[in-house]
Amino acid sequence: MALSELSPAERHRVIAGVFTDRARGAKDWDVPSPVASWTARDVVRHLVEWFPAFLAGGAGVTLPAGPPVDADPAGAWEAQAAAVQALLDDRSTPPRTLSNPHIGDIPLDRAIDQFYTADVFMHTWDLARATGQDDRLDPAFAALLVDGMEPMEDVMRGSGQYGPRVAVPEGSDGPTRLLGFIGRDPFWTPA
Repeated sequence: MALSELSPAERHRVIAGVFTDRARGAKDWDVPSPVASWTARDVVRHLVEWFPAFLAGGAGVTLPAGPPVDADPAGAWEAQAAAVQALLDDRSTPPRTLSNPHIGDIPLDRAIDQFYTADVFMHTWDLARATGQDDRLDPAFAALLVDGMEPMEDVMRGSGQYGPRVAVPEGSDGPTRLLGFIGRDPFWTPA
């Protein structure tokens, strides 16, 4: 089944599972990543630091803390992925709401899917590319994401969360277009 056809819980299970595989496969956490001034460890740090505050502030949900990223990046990631999966698998989650001044009120499972799971998907490339692992992204899902983000480009760039767009060749596939849109050089390689 296509990623776009899965429920938020199922989609997180698949996407977080791929990221978990890349985290487990990382041999050196201090290598540079495609995100300027970030290491592979910082990719994990980003995901485990921004999302708990987003959940707590918007839905009153407190995720259990995992090990510190500096001590155990893979363990920190796996603890958060398991906690988020448990939240998405909980039948009481879909009727709950996340409230945020920038996005309004949105069903909690959809907020997790739209903002967090999509972020994990994109950062999977960063971690995989930094650590020399399989960095392929699902082409159809990548195209769906970039097609949905392009109409909101000014708002997204204004948020400070995305770097300047990187030009990609005409007719590029979904992953290449997505990476360029979010400010990554799709052809980046570790030095």
